[in-house]
Amino acid sequence: MNEPEITTRSLDPRLLGRLLAYLRPYARWVVLTFGFIIMAAIVSQAGPYLTKVAVDEYIVVGDAAGLGRLIMLYIGLLVGQFILQYGRSWSTQMVGQWAMRDVRLQVFRHLQRLPVRYFDRTPLGRLMARNTSDVDALNELFTDGMVSLCSDLFTICTILGFILFMDVKLGLLTAAVLPLVAIATVWLQRRTFQAFRGARTRFATFTASLQETISGIEVVQLFGAEERAQRQFDAGNDSYLQARLTSTLYHSAYFPFMELSGSLLLALVLWYATGQVLRDTMQWGVLVAMLQYVPRFFMPIRDIAERYATLQVAMASSERLFEILDTPAEPVSGIAPDGSLRGEIEFRHVWFAYEGEEWVLRDVSFRAEPGQSLAIVGATGSGKSTIIALLCRFYSIQRGSILVDGIDVRQWDARELRRRIGVVHQDVLLFSGTIERNIALHGPDVSRHQLEQAAVDVNADRFIRRLPDGYLHVIGERGSSLSAGQRQLLAFARALASDPQILVLDEATASVDTETETWIQEAVARLMRGRTSIVIAHRLSTIRSADRILVLHRGKVRESGTHEALLQQQGVYYRLHQLQYGADDRSRADDRPGADSRPGADDRYGPHDQYDADRRPGVDGRPGVDRNETSGSGQPIARSA
Repeated sequence: MNEPEITTRSLDPRLLGRLLAYLRPYARWVVLTFGFIIMAAIVSQAGPYLTKVAVDEYIVVGDAAGLGRLIMLYIGLLVGQFILQYGRSWSTQMVGQWAMRDVRLQVFRHLQRLPVRYFDRTPLGRLMARNTSDVDALNELFTDGMVSLCSDLFTICTILGFILFMDVKLGLLTAAVLPLVAIATVWLQRRTFQAFRGARTRFATFTASLQETISGIEVVQLFGAEERAQRQFDAGNDSYLQARLTSTLYHSAYFPFMELSGSLLLALVLWYATGQVLRDTMQWGVLVAMLQYVPRFFMPIRDIAERYATLQVAMASSERLFEILDTPAEPVSGIAPDGSLRGEIEFRHVWFAYEGEEWVLRDVSFRAEPGQSLAIVGATGSGKSTIIALLCRFYSIQRGSILVDGIDVRQWDARELRRRIGVVHQDVLLFSGTIERNIALHGPDVSRHQLEQAAVDVNADRFIRRLPDGYLHVIGERGSSLSAGQRQLLAFARALASDPQILVLDEATASVDTETETWIQEAVARLMRGRTSIVIAHRLSTIRSADRILVLHRGKVRESGTHEALLQQQGVYYRLHQLQYGADDRSRADDRPGADSRPGADDRYGPHDQYDADRRPGVDGRPGVDRNETSGSGQPIARSA
């Protein structure tokens, strides 16, 4: 897995502007927060100045009554400081959480509208890292980073204001330290951030590896690949460790530097102010106040470095989040039919490749009339499932056209088109929740009566009635508490509940027992009645009654006709049929002198010719992609079968 590029740009005003745009709906709350920040900065830094007043005007002259009044004022300031800081924290958290809700919702909505091709190329673990750790980084920015940064800046300005008011020379001396501290802060924090950005990028990489290993733990253990998986994880983990250690190296140097700078400034102030006091050109109260202001002056500077790091981390996270948001989504506009479809499907000279010109489909043309049942057979990698993916507009073709009811699918509203196509896959994905929710997946348009009737029609009610809570029974993630056959029946009920005009069965009866298969065959017969149906199957016994059978071979339509007509042609379909059901005939043929022991060895479309393509990496046109690959949700990715 290639690591994404690690950029080194620390602060992008454009990205910062996009982030701050999430605060626009809550402008009044933001203004209130800034009001709390300004008032809290003034009130919290008035204490040392009151000390100066107490020393010079009350303690030196012995005015105990005046000192008492000043102490009461100081206590009042402490109470006001508590109230203001509480209000600031409360309003900040409210605004930040509202903004983060908007970010999460926008990212999730956009992910659902991205084309399937995007998920083919983006590891699930990386997407999860972007929607968890990266969103959390923005959460810190909104709820702590930005507000605290502003608060620290106001605090520095307030302290300088008090110092300049007491003594201009001391104020200029204190301000002279700021450029040196700023240069050191920017230099150290920039290198810390570059290392930390690399660490977060590598974190996303080895998180993807972790997710892949855990999701495929059965395969890992079955093939004894634990050590290989551990080596791969160790490599990513070590890379992440090195990046974090580098950031820690620079980060650890910053605080000792700030402590040293603060101590040097304090020593310089003591040297200068003490001399002025002894020469009676400065009051004692100013010196006492400066001993309090100098440590306070460096505290927000240290905090600014932390907030600046938070801001930089948020920039890195926002880059990745906006990369998702800037990925073009599927077009939402298009033709939306008022009623049902007729169900007419036509492929006209369709060429398609997942990558470059490694064609999965080559000049494919066929037509399915309304209400007709069309079966597609062929060797693995011949392009069967790709046809379904293109019909559902998961991918765009390079040449030709695909028509539904005489209209090119590129002109249809993708969502409206898919709502009228019911697809049942071999590997069924069920969501954690109730049986009712999984059947009525199309939304509130599916009534309780419709979903129950759909379950009855496909024989799913036979096992649903036996569940403890019936349709309200809660199933685990991906339906793990149900058998393969039960999950398959629920998939049929889900497809029927939406009342599709086009039905697609992609190896929907491949992994069930004999009794369940009988139920499914009955369900299929009901589902296909009055609907245009496309059936993909390896077992030819399941498609004998199809109105028409297409035989795909290496991305081309080689034969077309009924079951009986194709057998009479003795071509590719005949050889596939012989491979599955002609063992006895082949055994008798092998007894003849000189007979080749390989079935069909003399045929130009023999088994070796048919399956050579399946043995090469990337038979679907994408190098090294496994045809059984699934998406992060567990659903098989719509590619060529």
